[in-house]
Amino acid sequence: MSRRRYVARGVPGGYRIWDNHGRRWWGDLYELCPDDLLTELNSEANSERITALLKRYRALKR
Repeated sequence: MSRRRYVARGVPGGYRIWDNHGRRWWGDLYELCPDDLLTELNSEANSERITALLKRYRALKR
């Protein structure tokens, strides 16, 4: 199995998404682990689905 491009890493205050290919953080700080978002990023990367998931996880922060 190949190495995943995007992985969630625990940081103080929640989780951040690490881009192994670009070697930088991607997206916002999330209080809950964004499993659905990671699955989508590492598979098809459908932009509409990613946008919907980002909105959902941002709403959970409020």
